[in-house]
Amino acid sequence: MGRRRPDTPTLEEVAARAGVGRGTVSRVVNNAAGVKESTRRAVREAIAELGYVPNLAARSLAGRRADAVALAMTERDWRLFGEPFFAETVHGVGDALAETGVQLLLTLIRTDEERKRFVEYARGGRVDGVLLVSVRADDALPDMLAEARLPTVLLGRRSGDERIPYVDADNAGGARDAVDHLVGQGRTAIAAITGPLDMYVAQCRLRGYREALARAGLDGGPSWTAGGDFTEASGRRAMAELLARHPGVDAVLAASDTTAAGALTALREAGRRVPEDVAVIGFDDFPLARDTVPQLTTVRQPMAEMGRALVGLLLEEMRDMGDMRDTREREGWGETAESGAARRRVLLRTELVLRESA
Repeated sequence: MGRRRPDTPTLEEVAARAGVGRGTVSRVVNNAAGVKESTRRAVREAIAELGYVPNLAARSLAGRRADAVALAMTERDWRLFGEPFFAETVHGVGDALAETGVQLLLTLIRTDEERKRFVEYARGGRVDGVLLVSVRADDALPDMLAEARLPTVLLGRRSGDERIPYVDADNAGGARDAVDHLVGQGRTAIAAITGPLDMYVAQCRLRGYREALARAGLDGGPSWTAGGDFTEASGRRAMAELLARHPGVDAVLAASDTTAAGALTALREAGRRVPEDVAVIGFDDFPLARDTVPQLTTVRQPMAEMGRALVGLLLEEMRDMGDMRDTREREGWGETAESGAARRRVLLRTELVLRESA
């Protein structure tokens, strides 16, 4: 990717002809400030003499010249594109990018081969940075992008010691708030429907649920949880399992609003009233939460704020990565494991939104 034919002049040849460093040539090509006029003139003369034509990858080295970032979803199928989380994420990021003039490119990455192709695509200068969404614990893509020195920010984390810059919500705290509310209502048989437990977001919500139950002296053992995958179908199935195990269940915390909608269907089919017999709380506060019957009490994630934070962090990473490249070229730095990007992280508070279901 980005390789020139042997007979095509290179950036290094222009630098040698002009008697300057490679980074200086990049700055001149991109009309960056901080270059003396005499140096700028020498570089332009060398470009003209050699017939050098900057390619996309070279232009991207000195600044954000592709004017595009990728929003990559690492999921195994296309189902995610129909989920509210995807729409809300794209909306939040798109709004935040609207003021910058940077284009947003969407891509779905499902296989290891697609991961390799995407890294090569990004390294070729087609995008200036990458936002990664729906990343699972064992996903190598964030590390592949970091090793390629590509500015990258995650929505969510793969683990508690994530090294890639990220924006996340306080999922454990949100789950604790939800369970505290249920306990305050006098609920004592509180179940949970989890998300996929190979995703840190689902682990955090489960941990918060169990911590709040332990603090209240209530049972939160394995039989009180059923697995889901953030979909409505999984919520319906998991709620039916919980009713079979614990007919006396009087509340459930679902890992997402779509999961909670499925739980409402299962409860209705079982003849249980919500919230009189069983209280239900969702997570996310997507528009769906206002359309269910009854309307969902839910834990709101600040999606608009998360979108702004994602874009803000990525722009900082892109700026700092460009500064590091220029300094490394000018002063002869070597590559180090930590030279890719500053380790930035943002953790945002959630909010319990009270409606009719609990």
